[in-house]
Amino acid sequence: MAITAAMVKELRDKTGAGMMDSKKALTENNGDMEASVDWLRSKGIAKADKKAGRTAAEGLVGVAAEGTVGAAVEVNSETDFVARNAEFQEMVGEIATVARDIDATGHDTIAAVQGANVPSSGKSVEEHIKDKVATVGENMNARRAARLTVNEGVVASYVHNAAAPGMGKIGVLVAMESTGDAAKLQELGRKIAMHIAATSPASLDVDDLDPSLVEREKSVLTEQARESGKPDAVIEKMIVGRMNKFYQEVCLMKQDFVMNPDLSVEKAVAEAEGDIGAPVKIAAFSRLAVGEGIEKEEEDFAAEVAKTMGG
Repeated sequence: MAITAAMVKELRDKTGAGMMDSKKALTENNGDMEASVDWLRSKGIAKADKKAGRTAAEGLVGVAAEGTVGAAVEVNSETDFVARNAEFQEMVGEIATVARDIDATGHDTIAAVQGANVPSSGKSVEEHIKDKVATVGENMNARRAARLTVNEGVVASYVHNAAAPGMGKIGVLVAMESTGDAAKLQELGRKIAMHIAATSPASLDVDDLDPSLVEREKSVLTEQARESGKPDAVIEKMIVGRMNKFYQEVCLMKQDFVMNPDLSVEKAVAEAEGDIGAPVKIAAFSRLAVGEGIEKEEEDFAAEVAKTMGG
């Protein structure tokens, strides 16, 4: 029997399965719609994909760093209860290791991670997670990933609110370039990573800031300064001073170092160079926090109970 686009669409609407899965189900079952639905359910595909619309804003950030390479992956679940589950945590750890070992760099590595194989199952990360969704019964997804490398030095890491080794609610990577003592460089990198977890800087330095963010801040500060009624020359100096303060708040290298507020991060790194035995450069950093930017669905307890009871 010929499988039409209309049939594929109908099956997708019934089950929430993907287009290719729907087409395969219809082909396997000679176009029989009900048999195709049952086929998808037996494979766990319909059950998993039906849950894909539910908000997954909990979960964990898994971090895997070793020597000159490190990766962090945010894997989401619907509830914190599942995030505390040992099976979920094992999966997050596996995915973080996969992310570390793939050949991809930067902050846009999630597509590469999704397509990479998980050794324990031999399936892609995307399919591996889909299998877990069918088993656990709630939506899960690998949402973001970052991978940093250096030619010489270390990629240090830190996990905040750790639920298990190498995973927690916030994961930070810091790429430290240096030819100095690796152990001491790692120690400094971890302290910088802890600072980043606490302060969430917008960029590494002034030159790395999003130009639109700079212009927006400058526009606001200009309007505020003009309300003072002072001459333009004075206003211009006020804006320069206030923008410098803004840079000190949002740029990592300009921030007051959390562990020694008398020093900026830049100066703290410079002071550490003597102990490390060589110049040190922070080349890049990444900070992932669970649920960051996700709008959570709120539902009052009575409504939740009523839904459960079929009311």
